[in-house]
Amino acid sequence: MVNLKINNIDVTVPEGTTILEAARLANINIPTLCYLKDVNEIGACRMCLVEIKGARALQAACVYPVAEGLEVYTNSPKVREARKVTLELILSNHERKCLTCVRNQNCELQKLSEELGVTDIRFDGENPNYGVDDLSPSIVRDNNKCILCRRCVSVCKNVQTVGAIDVMERGFISHVGCTFEKSLNEVSCVNCGQCITACPVGALKEKEDIDRVWDAIADETKHVVVQTAPAVRVSLGEEFGMPIGTRVTGKMAAALKGLGFDLVCDTDTAADFTIMEEGTELLQRIQNGGKLPLITSCSPGWVKFCEHNFPEMLDNLSSAKSPHEMFGALIKSYYAEKNNLDPKDIVVVSVMPCTAKKYEVAREELAANGCPDVDISITTRELGKMIKQAGIDFVNLPDGKFDAPFETSTGAAVIFGATGGVMEAALRTVADILTGEDLENIEYHDVRGTNGIKTAEVEVAGKKIRLAVANGLGCARYLMEQIRDGKAQYEFVEIMGCPGGCVTGGGQSIVDAKTKMSVDVKAVRAKAIYDEDKSMAIRKSHKNPVVTKIYEEYLGEPCSHKAHDLLHTHYVARDKHYN
Repeated sequence: MVNLKINNIDVTVPEGTTILEAARLANINIPTLCYLKDVNEIGACRMCLVEIKGARALQAACVYPVAEGLEVYTNSPKVREARKVTLELILSNHERKCLTCVRNQNCELQKLSEELGVTDIRFDGENPNYGVDDLSPSIVRDNNKCILCRRCVSVCKNVQTVGAIDVMERGFISHVGCTFEKSLNEVSCVNCGQCITACPVGALKEKEDIDRVWDAIADETKHVVVQTAPAVRVSLGEEFGMPIGTRVTGKMAAALKGLGFDLVCDTDTAADFTIMEEGTELLQRIQNGGKLPLITSCSPGWVKFCEHNFPEMLDNLSSAKSPHEMFGALIKSYYAEKNNLDPKDIVVVSVMPCTAKKYEVAREELAANGCPDVDISITTRELGKMIKQAGIDFVNLPDGKFDAPFETSTGAAVIFGATGGVMEAALRTVADILTGEDLENIEYHDVRGTNGIKTAEVEVAGKKIRLAVANGLGCARYLMEQIRDGKAQYEFVEIMGCPGGCVTGGGQSIVDAKTKMSVDVKAVRAKAIYDEDKSMAIRKSHKNPVVTKIYEEYLGEPCSHKAHDLLHTHYVARDKHYN
């Protein structure tokens, strides 16, 4: 432990702690812009400057380690003036169209300007005019709003190991870009959107599809069906000022009905179908000598990452479509036939925690009955905007319910939103099938938690099944290399593209860097997911009566010929660096 003084307050912290971390532990706020815990700690923006007794110059608190007897001042006249000048210089060549910016009132630069009392810009900087890169189906990049904090670059390169973007050029003409100034749509970007949630300003955002949804709802010739992913219910409330991880399942269903959708459904029901198909596929591969490990395919960012970086292992991926794509296929086949609807007159809208789903819905491999399984995918943030546009008082909204015939789901389906959830949900069903029993011990805690990689071995009916779970593409890369090189062997592997899984997907509510220093967002939202699982009457996918009925009436059995036509897909090997 190290003893120091911050603003004449005695503070004791572990050795290796930075001044920034020590100050936060002492409830002293030091402003930051480039800093993002565990992602970007480089001292580049100079907003966190502090004065150290005996030091000649001000120091960046985010990278300066504490030392015994250190005396730090975070609020001296010298510090305040340095921060204000730094902020004004950043603002001098920033596109200050705040009222029309996607991050208005949720912008770290805007908030700092208020906190530091910047009421006028003393410096008139040159404003280079960058073209907006909006060719990607998922992400819009606007360098006119970029402050060169490098948080997006760090998360893309160091956390996700994709490296689609980097800082180009030097000096005043430095900017974030792709190789050879190409669009994100032309390089190996996997559309995960982690760059968006890392950005402190509005330089990165999802490609918005709100107007397309409103147009579909207003079109009387269309039957508009909406579905919501499990992770959305533990983030949507944050768009309305509710605490992180608040479960708003009932309010969400009621709000969607208030928006005018013809059918409001839960993607969780489709997640139960995914378990039936993927679990059966796993059993068939184990019993028939198929290619192992079986690797999950629910995360479109992960699937595209695999296509770029491990094309030789695409046969290991489950051929099962992701839950919302399965749902779309069933809506445009089973539901359409039951209700005498032409699939071409049905518009399926997915509300997802994920920006990569926008890319996924456009994949030509994901189309049944000659039309896309899902027509439009919007993020949690976009749904929040729609609810606000409609004037719905979300916080005080009475709980509603999802519509029949897809109103029933299980606890196994809801945990899809957290890393390890798909694995656990599959094990609940596979264990019952292998033992022929209705097992009571259904919680597999070894695959829970937010560690980047988790491994376990379970024995079911005398069979040992080796498991691995990875979340975040950097961890996925490491695990895949271990498997590819023969250094690790598993029967079943779950991979989610985003750190923490879908609960912290690229389309979820944005949490600022200051909050992330003290709140483990992925753990808080995951806890809410598991709490909902515990509250469910049915907690195993194969026990879902809706799922059982549709197999009996329509699909036959899991992995049947008809199920394969509707609920399975294939993948495409891609260039390592280009789309």
